[in-house]
Amino acid sequence: MKLQQLRYLVEVAKQGLNVSEAAEKLHTSQPGISKQIRLLEDELGIQIFIRNGKRVVAVSDPGKEVLKISERILREAQNLKRVGDEFSREAEGSLTVATTHTQARYALPATITAFMQRYPAVRLSIKQGSPTQICDMVISGEADLAIATEGIALFKELAMLPCYEWNRGVVVPVDHPLLALDRPITLADIARYPIITYDFAFTGRSKINKAFANEGLNPSVVLTAIDTDVIKTYVGLGLGIGIIANMAFEPARDTGLRIIDASHLFEPSTTKIGIRRDAYLRGFAYTFIELFAPHLHRREVETALLANVHEEELDEEA
Repeated sequence: MKLQQLRYLVEVAKQGLNVSEAAEKLHTSQPGISKQIRLLEDELGIQIFIRNGKRVVAVSDPGKEVLKISERILREAQNLKRVGDEFSREAEGSLTVATTHTQARYALPATITAFMQRYPAVRLSIKQGSPTQICDMVISGEADLAIATEGIALFKELAMLPCYEWNRGVVVPVDHPLLALDRPITLADIARYPIITYDFAFTGRSKINKAFANEGLNPSVVLTAIDTDVIKTYVGLGLGIGIIANMAFEPARDTGLRIIDASHLFEPSTTKIGIRRDAYLRGFAYTFIELFAPHLHRREVETALLANVHEEELDEEA
């Protein structure tokens, strides 16, 4: 049994059982992958993939277990490499952070700037996606950390560390009637106008929907986007009023708009960092986390990971 065989196996599964695409991703040949997987099947004495002629069509029941173990072995092999790098090249390596547009655009710049100044030899990569997509990136090993508000709690493979709370505001053109209110804005006030806000999967949208539903209101959401800058652009064009994260409003740049605080109308949201329970983090990864969330020192992160590993073991025993 070789690690390379396990890599072939896992990549075929990741590519939807398409051996050709797996071969392309791994820069090798399709016959070579097929041969090595058959050798592994012969060694284990089981059929991992179910085939129809030369085409792989499904994963067998024992194959599903083999895939789980193979993924775990490959992660641990990567952890071993990281241990070596940690002690031989303390300030070199790579760190990949998967996050949403709002976090990347508004919450992370100061952290990234400070981190790159401290670790100029570390290759830092920021990947963007929906909360589900970025969590999948961490689970699959494409990213080291996930930073998001929604979705992380749905993934049992990830340890969750709360970073900070935030809330929302209503963004309007400079001459909008809502700016003339001499009292705090209400949900009924907002519901009188067409609304532009986040796509359902992003940035606390569930809290927005819940607030209106609790008041028996059915606002007209005319446009949704995954990008706060897009929302502000269309508010500026007069297509509606926007509901955005307060941190995403920049007075110096958003000169044609104003924001009305609406934090009294919605439940606060909490941005979290998601880390694989079995991850081995390099020292500079702990530094990145602490720069982003100063209360999350290395000890707190390690304690959270250890607690989550124990929970996973108990789940397996049950």
